[in-house]
Amino acid sequence: MASRLPLGSTAAAIALLSVAITLTAQQPAHAGANRIRLGSASDVSRTSWNGPAFTMNGAGAVIPASMSRAVNDITGGTGAMDVVVLAGSAPTSGSATPECDTVMTLTGVNSCTTWTLTAANDGNNSQVNADVRNAEFVYFAGGDQCRYAAWKGTTLEASVESVVAKGGGSGGGSAGHHINSPIVYDACNGSVTSAEALANPYDRYISFTTGMFQWPNYAGVINDSHFVTRDRMGRTMSFLARAVKDGLAPGGAAWGVGVEEGGGSLYLDRNGMATQYGKDAYVVLADHQPEQAVDRKPLTYSGFKIWRLTPGSTFDFKNRPTCGYYLRSVTNGVTDANLYNGTPQRNCGSQGGSTQAESEPNDTRDTADDATALASPASITGSMKSTTDRDYFKVSLDSGRTATVNCDVPSAYDADLYWLDSTGSTLERSVNNGAGADESLSFTRTATGAGTYYLDLEAYSGSGTASYTCTLTRN
Repeated sequence: MASRLPLGSTAAAIALLSVAITLTAQQPAHAGANRIRLGSASDVSRTSWNGPAFTMNGAGAVIPASMSRAVNDITGGTGAMDVVVLAGSAPTSGSATPECDTVMTLTGVNSCTTWTLTAANDGNNSQVNADVRNAEFVYFAGGDQCRYAAWKGTTLEASVESVVAKGGGSGGGSAGHHINSPIVYDACNGSVTSAEALANPYDRYISFTTGMFQWPNYAGVINDSHFVTRDRMGRTMSFLARAVKDGLAPGGAAWGVGVEEGGGSLYLDRNGMATQYGKDAYVVLADHQPEQAVDRKPLTYSGFKIWRLTPGSTFDFKNRPTCGYYLRSVTNGVTDANLYNGTPQRNCGSQGGSTQAESEPNDTRDTADDATALASPASITGSMKSTTDRDYFKVSLDSGRTATVNCDVPSAYDADLYWLDSTGSTLERSVNNGAGADESLSFTRTATGAGTYYLDLEAYSGSGTASYTCTLTRN
């Protein structure tokens, strides 16, 4: 009912009209959608962004370390950007905007808008889609990934894809982690345990959504969360066997990415290089047909390849490694012991593995050991066999990638470390004094295309057969 105003109360009328207009503007297009915005009321306007970037978290919370890196990579370290959080339900306690509360503490964030969407058709809400398209990062909160899967085919799916396409990013935790993989365990029929999935890989609780988000360098992946705490390796194995058997993954190979809760976050950069933060993650590969994967029979699958990613380690999803894994199998629904730890079964050396040992003579660029095919992180080993020894290793680096080298030098000698360009000119160096003094350097390639470089380790004083080990990481 409209309220009456005394004649002549023009100012009061204008004020009431202004309030009415404001309230109307805040009403969402659908009654089930709720919007809360923190930070600036205006979106950032900018012509280009430097992503994409992705954060895959083991639990629902935003992880400041990986999110800060996403912000920095997308903005290029200059200016600020806008974030949208999508949630399928409101928090049951505490803040109404827990993800945005964290995001707004980070440098380089202009605003963070939380949308709580409770119906599938909320994916066509015009204001939701406007906010998403104007943002540079979309974060899917924890909850129920089936609600997110229901947005497949809505305008919201295309809006999120447009954020990534313009150089922004996407991510999420728990259910939000699941929805960011191209093969989604959607849990629309209910959640399944490892024991149930191994006993029957076609259990009615196992259902998938495909063809929603297809992020660069992340093909054939099924995400899983709360990985170690809830013992989900077994169900991921069943998911992968199903994906291979049913042809859900390209090329007959399916990859699982399981991230632990309690701070675990897998960060994926625009070049397909992933870096692990906080807690462990696991990459699991099924690259052949299962021996037995049929309805109402336990799974049998030999030789899952598993990479354990500890905090600080990397995994190249663009050029997926063929080494560094350990093997585990499932026989009649029973897994091998010790699923979450293992000794790598293969060391491929310069043929694409993770370790390169020097082979003399390698004292010049022309005789350098070729380390270009090493998976990251890689180990480079050798020794200073004389007081004039120099060891060269050939390395490649793509545009925008950063190479970091950390050398553990034994106490038998003092060695210096140099990063050289293809002509032999020194670009970076580390020359700490003293026998046993470790060396480290970092270099970022800014030129277009890939470039050839050389690591040069030189004896400064002393010599011996004790080995140095240099860890080469390319991010």
